[in-house]
Amino acid sequence: MTQPPPRLIPQAGPAAWAGSALSPADWMIPAGAEAAAELAEPDAAQRPQLSALLRQVAEKLDDGRGFCLLRGLKLDLLPAPEEALLALARLLGRPFPQGTGTQAASPHFRADPADAALLLCLGSLPEGALGLVSAAALHNALLKADRAALAVLHRDLPYGEAALPVFSTTEGAFLSHHDRDAMTEARLDPAQHAALAALEAAAAAPGQALALPLHAGDLLLLNPRLVWTRIAAPAPELRRLWIERPGPRSLPEPFRARISPMVGG
Repeated sequence: MTQPPPRLIPQAGPAAWAGSALSPADWMIPAGAEAAAELAEPDAAQRPQLSALLRQVAEKLDDGRGFCLLRGLKLDLLPAPEEALLALARLLGRPFPQGTGTQAASPHFRADPADAALLLCLGSLPEGALGLVSAAALHNALLKADRAALAVLHRDLPYGEAALPVFSTTEGAFLSHHDRDAMTEARLDPAQHAALAALEAAAAAPGQALALPLHAGDLLLLNPRLVWTRIAAPAPELRRLWIERPGPRSLPEPFRARISPMVGG
């Protein structure tokens, strides 16, 4: 069935950011050791600081810039940092059963196949190793520079047995998904190849991406529907965890169905 022409409109709001326009105050949330200590408390009433912290996180992921960095939790100094990461993830949503894992390197920006992603740094990363980009800002850049490419990216692209657009809108909420390495290369047509090249050029434009420095103990949380990541070099210092968080920007069902065997369904 032929898909209807997409309605191409600019995206507004704090999620449409350029890296060059941001400062640490835009993404940093200081977190004291008291909040980390509350992770062990079984009763929510005994976690006032941690609960307040996670409310800030949820607001930034859902209605803010789509990402934030917690500094000061010092999870890296705990006897079992990955277990602490899992405990924190359970307070935000449902962690995927595959648990934690290292973050692989890729030359492409990508959206994690989850409603939220957590990256815990257990050691200092090399400068420029981690980059973030706003999906809404890329959408707007293509709206100005290459509407034909943007229209292609609003239509389905092949991922194995599934298909998903890079950009879409569901119930009034802007969504994105992009994982170049997971696409079925042989099924991409010339227009799709050209559109993906235009997308990568937009991401590489000066000032578009944010090179985010991470230090030991830092915890980066992001909404992959709004923010894509690129790990430019192997990063054994990073631990990644995916979670499900129901909401208007949840992972689209076609893609959730595609990854359900991998994550336990």
